[in-house]
Amino acid sequence: MLRNIKDLKGYAIQATDGAIGHVSDFFFDDETWVVRYLVVDTGNWLMHRKVLISPLAFGQPNWTDKELPISLTKEQVKNSPDIDTEMPVSRQHEIRHLSYYGYPYYWGEGGIWGEGTTPGMMMTGYGGFVTTSHTENEEAQREEALRQDGDSHLRSYNAVMDYHIQATDGGIGHIQSLLVDQDTWAIHYFVVETSNWWLGHQVLIPAEWIDDINWAESIISVDLTRQAVKDAPPYDAEVELDRDQESEIHEHYGRIGYWAGDRG
Repeated sequence: MLRNIKDLKGYAIQATDGAIGHVSDFFFDDETWVVRYLVVDTGNWLMHRKVLISPLAFGQPNWTDKELPISLTKEQVKNSPDIDTEMPVSRQHEIRHLSYYGYPYYWGEGGIWGEGTTPGMMMTGYGGFVTTSHTENEEAQREEALRQDGDSHLRSYNAVMDYHIQATDGGIGHIQSLLVDQDTWAIHYFVVETSNWWLGHQVLIPAEWIDDINWAESIISVDLTRQAVKDAPPYDAEVELDRDQESEIHEHYGRIGYWAGDRG
């Protein structure tokens, strides 16, 4: 099932021994289009310190009560490495964060989560907090990451909201939200508001169709015409998106659906 990220902001994060705060932002990978971390505002508990929580820590969400349980204690979160969430999160920061919790590295294995498609698949064989050592392959990944320029391609959800979407023949609107798979945390669609260009509606544009992102000018380019977007099936945030509706979108553009592959 796909979830609107905008609706997940404000969800309470429950450690094994109590609440630690609420979701205030998300960091996603702009190469694989997967949410890698939730930014949690700890409120009065830790003087509004922002901490990163990986989907690797998640248990079964309570969608009714808007709660996300994690397999960590409050003390573990309290003692986690400080990361300035207002600045880019480098791969070195990630290594420090993941190593503290004893989590495997998600990159370098071909899948969106290691060799698999869900965070849970990566945790098979990992007991949780502070694993004493990583595998030989993971250590090689760590060394390779440290040799790189530090850019892990992580982007803030809050920062990209209202980015302009540019078709091949002009602007078509701006980003209003993202739709993410609740199991894989893969981002499948950008929710685009077209009303500034055309008194129309919101439309969905698959993340994998993005051609280029100009971060300096806040512009995302897609290989679609304005007319094609204008004629696309409208998106209604109040109606749960099903596979028939997704198929209609892809058929409109004459493209194959992501579910035909193995992305999750």
